[in-house]
Amino acid sequence: MAAPVWAQATFDTKAKFAVLMDHETGTVIFQKDADLPMEPASMAKLMTIAVVFDQIRTGRLSFSDEFFVSEHAWRTGGASSGGSTMFAELNSKISVENLIRSVIIQSGNDAAIILAEGIAGSEASFAAMMNELAEDIGLTGSYFTNPTGLPDPDMRVTARDLADLARYLIREYPQYYHYFSEPDMEWNGIKQGNRNSLVELGIGVDGLKTGHTEAAGYGSVISTKEGGRRLIGVIHGLTSMSQRAEEGRKLITWGARAFERVAAYADGAIVAYASVYGGESGSVGLIGNGEVALYLPRGSRKCLSAEVQYNAPLRPPVLAGDQIAELRVFCDDRLVQVAPLYAAETVLEGGITRKAADALRQLALGWL
Repeated sequence: MAAPVWAQATFDTKAKFAVLMDHETGTVIFQKDADLPMEPASMAKLMTIAVVFDQIRTGRLSFSDEFFVSEHAWRTGGASSGGSTMFAELNSKISVENLIRSVIIQSGNDAAIILAEGIAGSEASFAAMMNELAEDIGLTGSYFTNPTGLPDPDMRVTARDLADLARYLIREYPQYYHYFSEPDMEWNGIKQGNRNSLVELGIGVDGLKTGHTEAAGYGSVISTKEGGRRLIGVIHGLTSMSQRAEEGRKLITWGARAFERVAAYADGAIVAYASVYGGESGSVGLIGNGEVALYLPRGSRKCLSAEVQYNAPLRPPVLAGDQIAELRVFCDDRLVQVAPLYAAETVLEGGITRKAADALRQLALGWL
């Protein structure tokens, strides 16, 4: 979905690629070349963590499992490699939980390889698992070749995909999200701080991951709940760590402060009705998932309009709680938010008379 024009006109960034997304709805507030391929650097480790969390959820892996530190992991991702490292000792064993913490906090390349080898036997086999999960999530512009994000000409992501991946991690694994905001980790007598410097800046950022290579520049995936809602930001292609921190701070702070929360519909309130073809009722009420709260550009209430959009005609059965529509909010014809809407009640298939009447109405409206 394209970012709101209003947002595009009132914010800019030095990043080559950027996205700011509302976590709850997936609405993109700001974007800059969000669908162009880019080198992920260590931000690819978010997909590594997604695979690991998926393995834990399905019971194929536990936090207490221990994996062996191979010579490949030690040489490729260890201290002698010159990259981000956990300083894992050759031929030692490390628990899955500590490997997860290292990947997230220290960006340990050795930790990522150890996890990949422990789960799939090799980096290549693990990369196949990464791509399979990426497809399930809907990351259509990404392809992974290793668990570390170390340079590979075939590996690519998009800023939008990284935001969607972060949204997936936050939504599906809230019980593990605390790892992303841990300030530091010590291993093998060496203490390292969280590489996401915004976590310690006091602006509400609580994740997720930074990345850097010489070719790609500096980037980060960040998130905050400041301003009353969770936002996810992605920036990449910057020239220094300080520029990455400043542009990330600017993006996430603008998103949190430039919008105000408006309680539009109470919990259970009917927002609109959608037509049902051939149902025992000719329409179904549409409600939000709890209160429908809109986040609108400050000072924009006089410009507002809205529409309900769904794929008509709906056909029974329509089950209570099904997401079947969305509320699209505009400011002077510029899209500013999308909110999902759900069926307020169940509508089952109707009788012959009901079907015939609906068929005539549908035809009159040009839906058939």
